[in-house]
Amino acid sequence: MADRRDRITLTGLRANAHHGVFDFEREHGQVFVVDVTAYLDLSPAAAGDDLERTVHYGDLAEAVVAAVERDPVDLIETVAERVAAVVLGYAAVTETEVTVHKPDAPIAVPFGDVAVTVVRGRS
Repeated sequence: MADRRDRITLTGLRANAHHGVFDFEREHGQVFVVDVTAYLDLSPAAAGDDLERTVHYGDLAEAVVAAVERDPVDLIETVAERVAAVVLGYAAVTETEVTVHKPDAPIAVPFGDVAVTVVRGRS
């Protein structure tokens, strides 16, 4: 059965950052691509046509990219956790799913994508 909860989804957010375990990744940086789904009740915003009762997706996109571009870490798992914390910082959001893609990961064999996904909610 399909998930029918209300959500705002941003896909393909691009950020340039210096994450990775190898020195050359930190020195040269690379593109990271992030998909974010924020789960929240959209009915109050829709009923009142009120931006204040939802999440402004432009602001969310900027906050996500800023979180990815902050200080370097070794793992994209850590980047995903950081982004999830940013999304959950919006009061209306009850849960988030974050996928961080590292399309230029240093892997010796041909590949299409490397990604980590975390799902986090309020405790």
